[in-house]
Amino acid sequence: MAHSYCSGVVAALLFGALLPGAAAQAAASQIQPGENTPGETRGYIVFLRGRPIGREDVTTTRTPDGVVISGRGRLMRPIDVITSKAEVRYRSDWTPESLLIESSVQGRQITLRTSFNGTEASSETVEDGKLIVETDTISPKTVVVPNLFFGTYEALATRLVGAVEGAEFPVYVAPGDEVPVSVRAISTDRVQTGKTILALRRYDLSVANPDGELLIQLTADDAGHLVRLSVPLQSLDIIREDVSGANARALTYANPGDEPVTIPAYGFNIAATVTRPTISGTERLPAVVLLAGSGANDRDGVTAGVPIISQLAGALADAGFLAVRYDKRGYGQSGGRAESATLDDFATDARTVVKYVSKRKDVDKHRVAIVGYSEGAWVALLAAAREGRVKAVVSIAGAGSTGAELVLEQQRHALDQMNTPEAERHAKIELQENIHQAVLSGKGWDEIPEELRQAADTPWFESLLRFDPAKVVKKVKQPILIVQGDLDWQVPLAHANQLVALAQRRGTKRVFNVAIIPGVNHLLAAASTGEVSEYATLEDLNVSGKVSTAITGWLSRTLVAR
Repeated sequence: MAHSYCSGVVAALLFGALLPGAAAQAAASQIQPGENTPGETRGYIVFLRGRPIGREDVTTTRTPDGVVISGRGRLMRPIDVITSKAEVRYRSDWTPESLLIESSVQGRQITLRTSFNGTEASSETVEDGKLIVETDTISPKTVVVPNLFFGTYEALATRLVGAVEGAEFPVYVAPGDEVPVSVRAISTDRVQTGKTILALRRYDLSVANPDGELLIQLTADDAGHLVRLSVPLQSLDIIREDVSGANARALTYANPGDEPVTIPAYGFNIAATVTRPTISGTERLPAVVLLAGSGANDRDGVTAGVPIISQLAGALADAGFLAVRYDKRGYGQSGGRAESATLDDFATDARTVVKYVSKRKDVDKHRVAIVGYSEGAWVALLAAAREGRVKAVVSIAGAGSTGAELVLEQQRHALDQMNTPEAERHAKIELQENIHQAVLSGKGWDEIPEELRQAADTPWFESLLRFDPAKVVKKVKQPILIVQGDLDWQVPLAHANQLVALAQRRGTKRVFNVAIIPGVNHLLAAASTGEVSEYATLEDLNVSGKVSTAITGWLSRTLVAR
């Protein structure tokens, strides 16, 4: 399950059924390729759950006769695809002319040739010498997107120039189906690379998949070139090389009092943003360090389109607090090694930021709190148990069970939502339990598919499975606030009750409070059902004011000035 403590174990990543056709809106379809220009080659890095798994080099050549998008790439395990040649040709009116893909998929040689005649796509696929012929009905100006070569979304990026909300485009996954893709929202993105800020346009696209709506985000520059393609619920990102490096970060949300800072850590630097109240006197301020969940690694904590951490920072600053949020180690502009990081490492980084905040001349070191969301709630508890500079802790959507129990609980709920047959459900749960046993013992991997081992056999996942809040909460001496949305189905309401029981065991002298927020899901946003399947249809992608009010009010009462 994406954007929870555990993003799940990805068995395969298939776009085959992801994007299949209605007519494109006339205004968007009138875009012309333009004058003859030499091929422009751009590199893209493919990320899965924040980890780079591949690269593509894409060349766009424009002539008076049309556009040619070509390239090559490599996706490493667990996908294991080598594309030696990819080429899509469009005529000057944006009708597709031909497609050629030459690739190796997990060792199998595959060649795909498709020709287009306006209403039909005729494909010949040769897989290890076996010929498969297929003819599909298409729209005249469909956007051609072959499986597992993402650079071809360059055509969609160009077609989106000038599009308005509600515009619809047919997208053809060759060979296979065509689906309508509609523009749900258009917004402006900013990316900071060093000291340069790039103004980009982000399109929130709704894909009418046969199995339900899926939200995709496509970002383009002012020339209509693809910059980023994101599938939030799969934690998949394809990012242009110039904005995917360590010196670049997306400015997805900005507060009036934001100030970028660099914090020295153990062997690397942590890139952070300090948000100060816009109106403040000369007195030292109370401060809050914010920690994101597992699905979001940058300082804004964007999860399924909601900038959770940056919005909380703004609300805290409005309430008179200095708020600090930061990129996790190995992500964004922070250094360090992401692939070897554990929950303990994240807690060490949090303590480093707390120490930095406590030493600031504009901060009252006796009024420093730490606020963690989702997985960050566990990290916040770990840091508070080890760091006396922390004077209060807020756990938002934090789990009260062990990590292993939580992952199985989330999987059972997801299978229930999909009405999975009992035999298949049992097999999947048993496989997940076997994976846990292999991760924790180091034995039994021979019975686990290799692609699942690649995803699960990591220091982070092992630390998550082993984490037990019962062992940590009893060591936390500071006041604790437990915040929980009553429509959270990724970390259900029962977990708040478990945390309350753990907090009570600390004794009557240890303060704790609980805030159950009605009508709020795991994203801290207003919802109807709270299910993950609802995320793509949420109308309000903002942290509920009820959540921020509960947090700022409790912190104001708890961090009393001396």
